[in-house]
Amino acid sequence: MSRRVTIVRPGVPAPPAAPGELVVSFDEFTRWLRRGTVLKHVARHGEGRLLVHRLESAGRPLPLALALRVMSRGRVAVEDVRGRIRRLTGSLLLRWTAQLATEPFRIRALLRSVERALETIETADHRTGRPPPILNLTASPLYLRTDLSFGVRAGGSVAHISGVLNELDRFTGPVKVLTTDDIPTLKSGVEVCLVPPAEAFWNFRELPTFLLNDAFDAAADAAIGRRRPAFVYQRYSLNNYAGIRIARRHGVPFVLEYNGSEIWMGRHWSRPLRHEALSRRIELLNLSSADLIVVVSRAMQDEIVARGIDPGSICVNPNGADATRYRPDIDGTAVRERFGLRSMVVVGFLGTFGPWHGADVLASAFVKLLQEQPARASAVRLLLIGDGAMLAAVRRILTDGGAMGAAVLTGLVSYENAPEYLAACDVLCSPHVANPDGTPFFGSPTKLFEYMAMGKGIIASELEQIGEVLEHNRTAWLVAPGDVSGLAHGLRCLIDDAELRRTLGAAAREEVVARYTWRAHTQRIINRLTQVSSLKAEVSIKSQARLEM
Repeated sequence: MSRRVTIVRPGVPAPPAAPGELVVSFDEFTRWLRRGTVLKHVARHGEGRLLVHRLESAGRPLPLALALRVMSRGRVAVEDVRGRIRRLTGSLLLRWTAQLATEPFRIRALLRSVERALETIETADHRTGRPPPILNLTASPLYLRTDLSFGVRAGGSVAHISGVLNELDRFTGPVKVLTTDDIPTLKSGVEVCLVPPAEAFWNFRELPTFLLNDAFDAAADAAIGRRRPAFVYQRYSLNNYAGIRIARRHGVPFVLEYNGSEIWMGRHWSRPLRHEALSRRIELLNLSSADLIVVVSRAMQDEIVARGIDPGSICVNPNGADATRYRPDIDGTAVRERFGLRSMVVVGFLGTFGPWHGADVLASAFVKLLQEQPARASAVRLLLIGDGAMLAAVRRILTDGGAMGAAVLTGLVSYENAPEYLAACDVLCSPHVANPDGTPFFGSPTKLFEYMAMGKGIIASELEQIGEVLEHNRTAWLVAPGDVSGLAHGLRCLIDDAELRRTLGAAAREEVVARYTWRAHTQRIINRLTQVSSLKAEVSIKSQARLEM
């Protein structure tokens, strides 16, 4: 029995337990449910607390709230990392339960309202005579982050969003951002408006994403009123078409950042979407409506061109790095001290452990390295920085292979703290694997450019863009994707040759500073947008002239 039980939502750092408190991660709590051990906690705790990132983005956590109510004899509440509290009273739980009971009967009406909104956009876009959008770079661009991920402090999305936003006002007026959550490492001067998600349909897969469209529409009106933005830039997320409507209403360009098909990712990396046909329609509408589509790789360009998108509307723009944040002179001594790595050669991996990252391949290669040369276990360490879906498999591979004692798993590290962890490493690994269905790998790994900026020796998969950005034996050591033996050999070469690590790292740093900073990335977007807008205006003038003849 404890004074309080605290369940910690994913993405929220677990707090130290107070005296008499039991702190449980969301994953651990779901294991309680699967095993039935949750029954042992019924009425066993004084109070219950659900710890979330922000109260505004907590949604309607009814199942967790009811579980806490059953486990606790006293007060139950939702609390966010700022210490703000919302009591989960009996009347609130009854209201949420009543909403949940009626919502299944309202799903059809919701989906029909979405279809009507799409029909309105499609009809307007097919009309002739719509004037070309007006681009005025002295005005403020409007940036939309519309996904339902909360408390994300690490990963490529964090780097990309802040990387673009921190550079955008070098080419435009002051930037305005509409977002569902805080954006880490955003510089001062960027105006941020938070758009909280609705509680309605919160307990149904995908349905909350449809509701965000109207929420962002209203937030845009409140943020900019009748003022015309320079353009609308949307980082595409599942089922969102708000950017199209806002851009059309103001007669400005719509820039779509497209990072891959949500339909494809659901089928291959997660689970198929429940409303897949509607989601596909929205995805294609975004692609066909955008004045400029920004993609990070040629493979992604080929994919959308095959779907009928005009190549002239696409800007292929690899990811980048903040070369002032990630740099060779950062001191990693404190991290080495913290994890007992003082005299070790440290092989590092940074990531969110997605299935495409190949962390399991790296773990197998490290096991092979130590099994072939057991003496290395006293001089080499594998530093795995981050957390995510594949971490359990990685841990199992290392344990079964007898290499866990030579590995350090740091857990989630925020984007702000990542550079000092990379600085603690001698070798950095990007062991990405091919797509499971044989289609070209469409990624542009942000970690790759951050590794390059650190000036460290890199081992990476020679896979699509990775093999185009890096050159074997000049800026990195490249291996075939998924090749455990080849990766183990590459590890051996870089572990044993400090001079090779130094020369590869120096060349990689020079390359990223010259070509792959976020400033260069953002400037390419603006340059291409200017070209596309000028071409559309020219075509419109010529068409008007022909009509008047």
